[in-house]
Amino acid sequence: MGKIFSTYKSTILLLGAIIIGGIAGVIFGPSTAVVKPFGDLFLNLMFMIIVPLVFFSIASSIANISGMNRLGKIMGSTFLVFFLTAVVSAVLGFVGTTAVDPLKNTDTTTITNMMANAEVETKTEEISLLAKLVETVTVTDFSMLFSKSNMLQLIVFAILFGLATALVGEKGKPMANFLLSGTEVMMKIVKIVMYYAPIGLGCYFATIIGELGPQILGGYVRVFLLYLGITLVYYFGFFTLYAYIAGGKQGIKVFWKNAVPPSVTAIATCSSAASIPVNLDATRKMGVPKDIAETVIPLGANTHKDGSVFGGVIKIVFLFSLFGHEMMSFTTILSIIAVSFLVGAVMGAIPSGGLIGEMLILSVFGFPPEVLPIIAVISTIIDAPATLLNSTGNTVCAMLVSRLVEGKNWLKNAFQTRPAQ
Repeated sequence: MGKIFSTYKSTILLLGAIIIGGIAGVIFGPSTAVVKPFGDLFLNLMFMIIVPLVFFSIASSIANISGMNRLGKIMGSTFLVFFLTAVVSAVLGFVGTTAVDPLKNTDTTTITNMMANAEVETKTEEISLLAKLVETVTVTDFSMLFSKSNMLQLIVFAILFGLATALVGEKGKPMANFLLSGTEVMMKIVKIVMYYAPIGLGCYFATIIGELGPQILGGYVRVFLLYLGITLVYYFGFFTLYAYIAGGKQGIKVFWKNAVPPSVTAIATCSSAASIPVNLDATRKMGVPKDIAETVIPLGANTHKDGSVFGGVIKIVFLFSLFGHEMMSFTTILSIIAVSFLVGAVMGAIPSGGLIGEMLILSVFGFPPEVLPIIAVISTIIDAPATLLNSTGNTVCAMLVSRLVEGKNWLKNAFQTRPAQ
């Protein structure tokens, strides 16, 4: 029991706080507004550190990459596979959410009135696609990068800064070390703030339920069931498809023969990082070359998050449904898919990237900061199935990378040199 609590401690504490807050909201109704300042304190602390955290994390990870030339084709193939599978995830997630509205038959007028003082903009329907692209990746003045409202632009600058630092070479080492040190300091701040998260989110959730009423709880149940359904389709359907693309019928057989240990570990630990050793062992048994496995699996634990992409889509659609916004314009659909990809792929590389990804959603689509706890709850309830897709997906991606790097006969050649496991 102690080991289970240790593994799931943060999730248990957050879920416990949210449940207590929800019960308090149902019992005391609007009177729970008295604890809202405690929730506001947590939100303000997170928004206060978001800009330096994102800059240091992304710039540092790129600036300190070594051996790019040596990795060569493996790295290129890895990023191609990660990109394509994440895009497939985003599209599948959007299709799933259009089929099932998580807030169907839920009266949301209370919360929209509660947020009336916060201006909610849907710029995606007001300007062209190219103009939206320019607006969301650049700013007209450097000082504007210091605002949480320009998260995408900050990410672009951080990538350019980190890349330039890496390309400078030896002269850039001091800057790379500074970025690495800054990342460690910011993550320590995040860790300190997260000690307060159960109290802050619990109080804020109590206020939300007190104002909105318990009907939103049904929306969370539908979100979980929807996510579970998408997980089953992607896990059994698309993982099988990827294994077939990688190695034909033999690829399917080899993958499913060795997929259980990584899957069980992912669900049991809710951690992609903790699953790395098991994933490495599984890919070895799948015939993946050692250098490919040792590149794809650790990198995927940080940057390949198909389950988080699904979560990003659901969170965005949940907010669009909550505020009654239309999603059927081409630019809006494209924006939802693109931001979900960023939430899963880019933010996945940042520790505590879930909350940062949620802030990115609010920033891009113009939703008020006060709704952050509403979608933060979704992250908590989908944690286990999301980790299953995030982590186990890395093993089948390693098979796909092997196909690109070693050629179509990679699996046959692998088992010619040693007995099948």
